[in-house]
Amino acid sequence: METVYRSKIDKWLLVVLVLAMGVIGFVTLGFYAGAFYAGASTYSWWYGALFAVLAIGLPAWVLLATHYTFERRELLVRSGPFRWRIPVAEITNIKPTSNPLSSPALSLDRLRIEYGRGRWIMVSPHDKEGFLREVEARRGRSGPEAR
Repeated sequence: METVYRSKIDKWLLVVLVLAMGVIGFVTLGFYAGAFYAGASTYSWWYGALFAVLAIGLPAWVLLATHYTFERRELLVRSGPFRWRIPVAEITNIKPTSNPLSSPALSLDRLRIEYGRGRWIMVSPHDKEGFLREVEARRGRSGPEAR
C-alpha cells in the first residue's frame, strides 16, 4: 500500500516563485511583441519559447509535484523531474533541520533523513508527525530510536 505525503510550502517561497514566473512571462511576452514588430526571424521565436517553457515550467512542476511516497519497502522522493529512491530499511536517522541547502523540500521546516553509507536528503512533509510514524511503522519499530 502506498502512502503519499505532500511537501509543506513556505508562503515566502511560493510568492518568490510565482513572482519570478510572472516576471519571466511578462518579459517573454514583451520580447515577442518587440520581435514581432521588428520582424525577427523564426529562430529567435523558438529560442524565446524554449526559454519561457523552461523558466516557467520547471518551477511550476516543482511546486506542483514535490511529494514523498512510501511504497512497499522504499521511500520515493519526487520533486518535479527529480527522483530519489530510499530503501526504508537503510534509514539510520531522521532529525529536524532548517538547513537552506537545495533539496526536494519547499519549506525550511525540514527533516534530514540519513541512510545508507553517509547519504542524506532533506524533505519537508506537511504532516511531519504522520511521516515519522510511517517511517517507524515501515521499519517495524516504534519510539524515538527510529528518529
